[in-house]
Amino acid sequence: MSSDKEEQKMKAAKPTKAAGPEKAAPEVAKPAETKPVPAPKPAAPPATAAPPAKQEPEPPAFEKGLAQELVAKFGDAVKILYIRPIRIKVETGPSSIVEVATYLRDSMGFDHAESASGTDYPKENQIEVNYHLGSYTRDDLLANIIVLTTKANRDDPRVPSLIRVYPSVEYHERETYEMLGVYFEGHPRMERFLLPEDWADIPPLRKDFRIKGR
Repeated sequence: MSSDKEEQKMKAAKPTKAAGPEKAAPEVAKPAETKPVPAPKPAAPPATAAPPAKQEPEPPAFEKGLAQELVAKFGDAVKILYIRPIRIKVETGPSSIVEVATYLRDSMGFDHAESASGTDYPKENQIEVNYHLGSYTRDDLLANIIVLTTKANRDDPRVPSLIRVYPSVEYHERETYEMLGVYFEGHPRMERFLLPEDWADIPPLRKDFRIKGR
């Protein structure tokens, strides 16, 4: 009996663990939210320098000398349009073309006309007449051609004929008269020989000519 009382005293004397709130588990830190990094913009291509202006090659010395002779003789009455190997193009006004052609024949050796032709430029209201001049008498000119050109008003194109300087232009000028309507003053036979006699349309090589029905 006494032993039971002693055992109860010992239990009562033993401190009891106070009940308290449960200890919360330590919080695990969440990783910081990361925003997506935008992809880098492609670098702009480096600015390219403008290509250098195209330079005309130095004209051949022989052809350049021929052109300079014409300019020395006629000054502003002639204009050198281009100088290329074995080719020179010279422009002059209708009032000077006979004089320039005569000098080319008598003083520079361009003794014959290989052809005469024309080109219509409606936007400029002009027709260009071209004579291709060559040489039979000078060996150093056998391969060379000078294009002697002049322009006339498209509404009433008239230029002096070169038939008295170069008789070979007779039919070339007549053809240009028929096909483009250029009247060559001083030509003894400004008449048709290709088109029908009853042709009533505009010259067929003008840019505004249209075949009827098309």
